[in-house]
Amino acid sequence: MQQPLFISHYAMVNPLGCDNKTIKRNLLAGNQDGIIVNNELLNEGPTHVGAVQADLPSLAQYPREFHTRNNQLAALALDQLVAPVNELKQQYGQQRIAVVVGTSTSGIAQGEQAMVQHLEQGEFASNYHYQQQEMGNLSQFVSVYLGVQGPSMTLSTACSSSAKAFATAQELIAADLADIAIVGGVDSLCGMTVNGFTALASTSAGISNPSSKNRDGINLGEAAALCIVEKQGTIKLLGVGESSDAHHMSAPHPKGEGAVAAMRAALSRAGYKPSDVDYVNLHGTATPKNDEMEAIAVAEVFGTNIPCSSSKGMIGHTLGAAGATEIGLCWLLLGENELAPHIWDGEADPGLPSINFVPLGAKSETKIKTCLSNSFAFGGNNVSVLIGL
Repeated sequence: MQQPLFISHYAMVNPLGCDNKTIKRNLLAGNQDGIIVNNELLNEGPTHVGAVQADLPSLAQYPREFHTRNNQLAALALDQLVAPVNELKQQYGQQRIAVVVGTSTSGIAQGEQAMVQHLEQGEFASNYHYQQQEMGNLSQFVSVYLGVQGPSMTLSTACSSSAKAFATAQELIAADLADIAIVGGVDSLCGMTVNGFTALASTSAGISNPSSKNRDGINLGEAAALCIVEKQGTIKLLGVGESSDAHHMSAPHPKGEGAVAAMRAALSRAGYKPSDVDYVNLHGTATPKNDEMEAIAVAEVFGTNIPCSSSKGMIGHTLGAAGATEIGLCWLLLGENELAPHIWDGEADPGLPSINFVPLGAKSETKIKTCLSNSFAFGGNNVSVLIGL
């Protein structure tokens, strides 16, 4: 059992809103207004995506390589962390604050736009810089934005990227390479991911329908989720479980072996039993294979009574930001008795174990003290994160 760290602040921007109060209200209401039709990203026509519709800040004061929508989303969230980070810099120093973040798109959208102009006009736009689309761009920007100088790294393991960032942050602090870590993930919509997932027959024809017998795929989404991990606070980072089953490049193990291993590892590292957990945030992509294997895995580890739900019917699949975003949604639930609803058509798949999907408006009989959040990625890269009071 490892000594827990704490998540003292959380800042999020996603299709549910741009501040914790709004996001929590829309989450509990099952609001799907952030899932909109986009006519530009998919080569074959319109598609549904989870989009951030707020005005984003200008980054004109930063070097050109930081001028991306990805970093604009990050900046909107980071503004909420500036004050507490400044206090921590005074206490610990800039060199003792690490940055560990995940992304899968970085500034690829800017590369796409630059290539269109190059094909049409024979040259790149003056505001394009190759480094905009490098994965490490995000962690560099976060470090510069917050004025911190500790270890700075970006993880890119597809949909588990920002969940894995919590494990790396734990390791950096345990190794005394940092006292504080800024942890999270950011991903922005771009044509590459929308067309790529469509080519895999993994996107939905409408709004995604997690766990339903009628499910037909994901809606891509975008989000920023960043938090402060430190050695004191109220909400504990209890345990992070990781596994790599390497079953298939883009499909999960059909029996959920890697998912089971990750969930049990998170519980083991915290010294918790399955009965100690109050709620499970499902990866819940609404693809046929993911939802099948996850229902099997959750039933094996927790049985069929534990409340669980997927938020992806409200925010879409935010890829590299999904892990940190959904851990953040769990963070908002702790200490309350309101549960995040599972938004779907209610038509259960008879081929899946009958796990306990949370209906809209449901409340727990007791305060929620412990949540586990799942993130499962390409290549069988699985992460489960356990947080609690």
